[in-house]
Amino acid sequence: MTSSAISEITRAVKAFAGEHLDDPQVCVGLSGGPDSTALTAAAVRAGLDVRALIVDHRLQPGSAEVAGKAAAVAEGLGARPVVVGVDVTGGGGPEAAARRARYAAFDSHRADRPVLLGHTLDDQAETVLLGFARGSGARSVAGMRPWAPPFGRPLLDVRRSTTVSACAELDVTPYEDPHNRDPRFTRVRLRREVMPLLDEVLSGGVAEALARTARHLQLDLDVVERMVDDHAALVDTDQVDCDDLAVLPGAIRLRLLRRWLLAKGATEPTEPVVQAVDALVMRWRGQGAVAIGGRPQFRTQVTRRGARLVVERRNR
Repeated sequence: MTSSAISEITRAVKAFAGEHLDDPQVCVGLSGGPDSTALTAAAVRAGLDVRALIVDHRLQPGSAEVAGKAAAVAEGLGARPVVVGVDVTGGGGPEAAARRARYAAFDSHRADRPVLLGHTLDDQAETVLLGFARGSGARSVAGMRPWAPPFGRPLLDVRRSTTVSACAELDVTPYEDPHNRDPRFTRVRLRREVMPLLDEVLSGGVAEALARTARHLQLDLDVVERMVDDHAALVDTDQVDCDDLAVLPGAIRLRLLRRWLLAKGATEPTEPVVQAVDALVMRWRGQGAVAIGGRPQFRTQVTRRGARLVVERRNR
């Protein structure tokens, strides 16, 4: 007998809860779209006590009505809705600003509950491709983790088409965000143009392969991060001994340097900044200081003094 879509999603949520959760009380980030709607229904069916957090970004006319409809759907599915209005501000583009506002709302209204998010295997595949395009290292290509407390993603092995089918089985009409069809957004073009082309050229299975790549990388990175933690004492200091770092593998050394820069007030150090600081350790030729950002009233920089790296702050 063929399993229904909502049954498949419910099994995924039960498996996630059994592995990661100690308490049945959870929040679900509910946008009203098919992924989060199916997740909300499955979480209730899995026996969880569900509070549905519905964030009104107030970016489109009628957003309050959309949020109200999502709240009504949540109630009908057996969850308790909470609608949170936010102001979307700040740099990085509208997607990044909306994401910051949304996660801040989740964090402030979750009441110590974990927050389950409706990201699917398709979202994971798109995230991996975006990570490749940024060229920012294994961490970005490893995609989203199923469990990064307080956020959980039970549906990373579930296809988006399954959540759409689940909503049809539930006789629920999910909200279709017009932003999800707007080609101005990179992820939209990736979803609607690039992924279908890759499937055509490579004879299918691309999303699943990219998601597998993410899982394998996450396992590898867990090992690397444990090694970084084992050597954390080397950078838990104001000055770093270059000789101690120089004997370490590059993957460990670069992560330790990044950790040290953040602790010393660097502004989210980019790869070129970390590489330039690493050159002070491994390719020392008397080069000058490396600016690492920080508070705008100071120029914060890393300089090599003898066999040590030191942080200097100078008034602008």
